[in-house]
Formats: sequence, C-alpha cells, structure tokens
Amino acid sequence: MPSYYDKMLYMNKYNPQRIEKKWQEKWYKSNIFKAKNKGKNKFYLLFEFPYPSGDGLHVGHCRPYIGLDVIARKKRMEGFNLLFPIGWDAFGLPTENYAIKKGIHPSLATKKNTDNFRRQMKLIGLSLDWSREINTTDPKYYKWTQWIFIKLFENGLAYKDKIDINWCPSCKIGLANEEVVGGKCERCETAVEKKEKEQWLIKITKYADRLLKDLDLVDYPERVKVQQKEWIGRSEGVNEKNRVKGLDIEFETYDSIPQTFMAQTFTVIAPDHPLLKKLVEGTEYEKPVLEFAKKIIEKRMAGSYENKKNIEGIFTGRYVENFCGIGRDLPIWIASYVVLDYGTGIVNCSAHDEWDFAFAKKYGIPLHPVLFPKNETLAKKVKNLEIFYREPDGILQEPDKFRGLTWDEARQPVIKYLEEKGFGKKAVQYKLRDWVFSRQHYWGEPIPMIFCDNCRRKSLENSKSQETNSKQITNSNIQTQNLGWIPVPEKDLPVELPKVKKYQPTNTGQSPLAQMVKWVNIKCPKCKDWAKRETDTMPNWAGSNWYYLRYADPKNNKKLAEAKLLKYWLPVDWYNGGMEHTTLHLLYSRFIFKFLWDIGAVPKSIGPEPYKKRTSHGVILGQRGVKMSKSKGNVINPDDVVRQYGADTLRTYQMFMGPFEQTIPWDSKSIIGCRRFLAKVHNLFQSSQELWNKSKGKIKKPKGQAESKNLTSLLNKTVKKVGQDIEAMKFNTALSAMMEFTNAWQVSKSNLGKKDRKNFLIIISPFAPHLAEEIWDKAGFLGQLSQQKWPKYDEKLGEEKEVTFIVQINGKVRAKIEISRGILQSQAEAIVTKNPKIQQLLIRKQVKKFVFVPNKLINIVAIDKDY
Repeated sequence: MPSYYDKMLYMNKYNPQRIEKKWQEKWYKSNIFKAKNKGKNKFYLLFEFPYPSGDGLHVGHCRPYIGLDVIARKKRMEGFNLLFPIGWDAFGLPTENYAIKKGIHPSLATKKNTDNFRRQMKLIGLSLDWSREINTTDPKYYKWTQWIFIKLFENGLAYKDKIDINWCPSCKIGLANEEVVGGKCERCETAVEKKEKEQWLIKITKYADRLLKDLDLVDYPERVKVQQKEWIGRSEGVNEKNRVKGLDIEFETYDSIPQTFMAQTFTVIAPDHPLLKKLVEGTEYEKPVLEFAKKIIEKRMAGSYENKKNIEGIFTGRYVENFCGIGRDLPIWIASYVVLDYGTGIVNCSAHDEWDFAFAKKYGIPLHPVLFPKNETLAKKVKNLEIFYREPDGILQEPDKFRGLTWDEARQPVIKYLEEKGFGKKAVQYKLRDWVFSRQHYWGEPIPMIFCDNCRRKSLENSKSQETNSKQITNSNIQTQNLGWIPVPEKDLPVELPKVKKYQPTNTGQSPLAQMVKWVNIKCPKCKDWAKRETDTMPNWAGSNWYYLRYADPKNNKKLAEAKLLKYWLPVDWYNGGMEHTTLHLLYSRFIFKFLWDIGAVPKSIGPEPYKKRTSHGVILGQRGVKMSKSKGNVINPDDVVRQYGADTLRTYQMFMGPFEQTIPWDSKSIIGCRRFLAKVHNLFQSSQELWNKSKGKIKKPKGQAESKNLTSLLNKTVKKVGQDIEAMKFNTALSAMMEFTNAWQVSKSNLGKKDRKNFLIIISPFAPHLAEEIWDKAGFLGQLSQQKWPKYDEKLGEEKEVTFIVQINGKVRAKIEISRGILQSQAEAIVTKNPKIQQLLIRKQVKKFVFVPNKLINIVAIDKDY
C-alpha cells in the first residue's frame, strides 16, 4: 500500500511534470510494451515512421502518433498481442541539407536528430516497442534495401536509360513525377527544369493493373482509393493511325473516347514533342512555332497554373490526311494543355472533350458534334455549339452504322469497327510512368551495381552472333540498356556508403561519390576486369518501401526477415499516414510488397497487399489557420507544451481539438480547458476515495454517501461510447463523453464504487496514461493500469427504463412525456389522454384514432366536434 507520505503528496495540487517523468521511467525500463512473436490475437498497428528533421517534432507530428497510441493502449487492454513499432526514415535530402547548414556530417546529423526525436516521443508517453527500433541509414538495414534492388534488376524491373528528368536546380537532384507539385520541387518549391540524364528506373508500370485491381481487397478511405486510381490513370481506347499530309511521316494518337471519332476536327501536339521540329522545318511556321513551344515549356517549368481560360496554342501549318477515312483533314496545332508523357503526346480532338471544346472555341477551329441529348432543346444548343456535351446516355448520330446507340453502348462496337477497318488498334494507357530511382546525392543507399565495359562488349558480340545464326535476337533476361551492368554479389552486401569530407551536391550533376576514385574503380565480379561502381544513390523512398516487413524480424542478418515471423505479423492490420503520401509512399510500398510476394521473399499466405486498413489524419495549422513554418515563427514545439501543461494535457488536447481526419488550427487558449478537465479528474478521485485516511491505509466506505445508480448507468454508456469512438478515430467525441461524465459526477456529489472507479480510469488511460496510472497506483488497485482488461458494456445496465414520448395532435408536437420503455399502445393512450395539457387541447375535439410508434411517439388524430 502507498505510504502515508505518498498519500499526503497526492493531496497536493495536480502536478503532471512530477508524475509523468516517474511513469515514463517505469514504462521504458520494463518490457511492458514489447510485442511477443507468438500467441493468439496478434494486432499490427503502424504509423508512417518519421523522417528525423533537424528541428525535432512539432505538434503536427504528434497528432498521428498520439492518435495511434490511444488505439494501441486500448488494443493491449483488449487482450491483443500488439506490435506497435518505431524506426527512422533517415536517408535523403532534408538531413543532407541540415548537415550542410550546420557544417556537420550527415551521419552525425542523423544521430543527433534521431536522439532528439526519441526523447520527444518518450516525453509524450508513446507506448512503442523500442526493442524493434530500425534506421534506414544502418548498413545492416540497407543491406536488404540493396538486395531488393538487385532482385528487381534480375527480374527485369530495374534498368538504366537516358531520359528527360525533372531537375531541381536548387537541390541539384533529379525528381520523380510524384515529387513535382505544380511544376515545383515538393521540398524546396524551386521551379523544376527538364534535363536529359542517364537514370535508373523501376518498372512500376508492369504492376499498374494489379495496383488498381487489388484496391478492392483493402479497407482504405474512398478518397485514398480515388487518388491511387487517378494517379495510375488507366484508360482503354484506341491507338489511331495518322499520316501527315505532304510529308512521309506517320504517327499514332491515343483516343480514350473512340466512339466519337467522327467528331474529330483537329489535332494537338505537345510543345516538347520530338516530331514537332520535323513538322515545321523549312516552313514559314518554323520560327513562330518553335518560339511558342519554348515559351510554353518555360511556363510549365515555372509552375504556371493552367485552366480552360488561359490555354494557348498555335497552328503548325500541317494537317493529318483524311483521318480514319472520314474525308476530313485535321489541322495540327500545338496546345499548352497537351503533355508528352501521356498517350503518344499527340491527340486528335473533338467537340466532346471539355479542353478540346474550350481550345477550339478560343481559336475558332470548326467543331462537329455527333453525340446529342434526348431533349430537343438541349440537342439544338449542342448542335449550335452553345454548350459542351458528353453524357453516358447521349445518343450517337454518326457514323450511320452506330446511329441511335448511347455513348456507352457504342464504345466496344466502334473499337471493333476501327480495328477491322485498319484505322487503329485497341490499347490501354496509363498516366503512371516508370519510377525514376536515381539521385545524384551523397546521403542515400549506394545502388549496388557495377558497370563493366568488357562484359558489355562480350554481350554485344554474343547478341550479334545469335542474330546472325537465328536471324533474330533471342530473348534474354538482360535488357539491351542493362548490358554491362553487373549486380554486386550478395555476399558483398551491403555496399556501405563511404565516409567523405565533401558530401555537398556538385554542379556537374554527378553524385559526390563519383569523385572517390579508389571507391569507384573495382574489379568486375563476373570477368575480373576493371570496372566502375554506380555512383548515384537511391531516393529516400527506397528504405520506406519495405520497413514494415523488417519490424517483424529487425535483428536478422541472414535474410530480409524470417518467413514464419512475416507470416505471423503480416499484413499490417491498421496503418495510418498522411494524405500527402497517397501517390508516393503508399503506392511505392504496395508495389514493392507485390514484387517481393511474387518472388517468394514474403509468404504467399499473407496475400498480395501489405496493409489491411489505411487511415489518414488532418494537418495541424498554426494559430489563426496559418501553416506552421519556422520562417513564420509559429511552430509549436511539444517540449514547450509539456513544460507548461504536461504531456497528458498535450495528448488530450490534440485528440479533443477536432475530428482526427480534418485540418484544424492550434489554439493556445483552448488547451487550458483540457488541463482543467484533467485537474477535475484528479480532484474527483482525491475527494471521493478514502485513500487519504490515516487509518492504516484501509479504504472505508464514505459516510452519508450512497453509490449513485444513475452515475453507474451513465458510466456504462460512456464506456460503450469511448470504446466505439476510439475504433472510429472519433477521439474528440470520446473525450466529450468522458467530460460529460465527470461533470455529472461532480454535480451529483456522489461517490463511485470501486469497480466504476477502475473502469473510468481504464477508459481515460489511453488519452491521459500518466495521470490514470498515478491515480490507479495511489488508490491501491492491484497490477499496473496499462495491463488491465478493457471494460465491457453492460447492455442491461445501459437500457433506459423510461423513454421520452413525443405527443402530437394532428401531426403537430404538443408535449413530451416520460413513459416506461416497452409500454403497449393501449397503455400509452391512457397515459397521454390523462395528461392535463393534452386534455386541455382536446376540449371540443373528437379523437378519431391514434398513430403509435413504440418508444418514440403517439399522434392523436382529432376533429372538431362541431364539424
């Protein structure tokens, strides 16, 4: 039992700083949050592991961590063997930039930052399993990141090619399409340029259909699924054949709406399309067209926003000859809204695409609608080009062969017709592009590849010999662009990132590793001739694509993870992350998991998806709704909040401030309300228990206080609501219910029984674990609070004995009466008609009938007696 001195201390004012440090030391010195690798009821709960930036956590980072910790604490008390791990996604630009700014090596910056993050996460009481901590910069970890890359290469999914990439001149790095937002680098917001470079690419496009189809297997918010589908951008259509009039040039255009091919009246080409120069070369259009194209490209690189009002174009002077045999030549224009990396970069246009319609109206290009609504008035407006029209139930008028079919009905027959006529071929297109995987920076995983010119020459000689003998090149697992590239043997992994003095990005576009001659020059593992290491490093997404697998077996040096442990823990039961990662990390990690599943690196029994359930959290803004940023001076540091109010207050306020999935501003005034709530809980327990009685530590029944049945009933309802709301991530309404209960408790001045006191402490403990543990301990309750069983809702106790009946007369509400639940209609009629107010209203009226809805309302249908 607690000593008398302890009890007296507890009577003092609520002091979170004292009790929180005490309980954190107890938690983290024990194995209380450590997951076991066996047992029933496993539950894998995960938030996106943090990138340890130099400035440490701010309250926006804390929100998802605390939310998931609330769920974690409840799951443990429900008897689940919970895996709630933590690690660091520490390679990449932010750390490198921080290191450059501070003048220290990135490895030292990483240690400093992770140490600070770890301290802060323990400061707010997160119940993480620290025994499984991982770090993407640890060679023991990135050995397996490199192993995954080699497997991608061996399976024909990693290749090197010279392509136009997005280049950030500030970060001096190539960017994937997903890392460019509005024409700017997502990290530094510098306008992105196009630059031709040799890059490693990953064929994520090979998995496009599966990434789409398997969204049906998972519990993701609909908006997440929509974003994934739109980013992949699958569409079925026709690759139509075209010939330039007067030139010996043929090309294909992808048409996603081939059923309206008869409506096509002009063609648009992307300003950066390689065919453009050939179209205008030696003509009067050459100079103005190429100058216009250059202007549009520069605008794009500057992140210029485009809508249907500011689209621009210019005529090239060329035509598509007799398109699809419809007897019409199509003028070829450059259009600012056409992009090179979708379809073929050239589009045939009609009145039934909104952008095409707007462009044609602006430049006076003739339009020829062939799809019309059934309504004659609207059909006339469509014909006169007064309105844009494209609806699934629209009726096709041309060609005659398909007249009278709707938009949807005509689609497949038209595709078949175009194929039979030789005008085109059925095709599938995606917006998704192969993933650019090279980075010309120091702080990243070295790509474990070696280029051997001797092996390349031998491969070319063998290919020519095979071609001569068989008249064709035989199929090979090694792609042409991969000739000469040899993977580092698995026994030599990891290829450790060498320590360098000059790690700053170069102006040459090469990685700083290229300057390390001794490291670069190496004997080829295949032919033993001299060769060179790859000097590009991987993107920071590389280590985060598979980290959730490593948590199952973080200390394994022989394989990525033991199969039986992967089989036990995977898939992740609940994964929470930011909406900003929907088309980045979430898509990439689903792809890598599917690949590892295909090659047997993870057990087939897991299934093809890594995450069962995905949820997202909203962003916390600064005061008055302004985005938090260091330059604005409005970043809220959790250290300051904990110092002033305590960790439990921070936790409670972050969960109470608004719906978890919504963006909401921080309010320094509102946090005080949560501090008062916790103080009220502290005081209610202090005053209601005889723990502080000096009589040998025995708890005595308070004199003159009966245990309130109403409070017990209300607490039972609160237990139910809090449990349901935590599962639904409605943390704010769960706290509201507990606040309502404490208010009722305070007003009643009644004492709670021992069981009720325990139950209330259990349901509040996920939100305010330090305070709850302290009260539990001082009350002398056995065991540690975090190891107690979550209380069950008693249906009988929660059932209301009385309900509020709405009494209507002729449909108009006249009274509300408390009546016993389950009462019969005849009994309700008798009670209602004896009510003085209702009797007064029924004077001079004749009751014709009663309309009765059990436990809800009774409507009296009455007419005037004089009628």
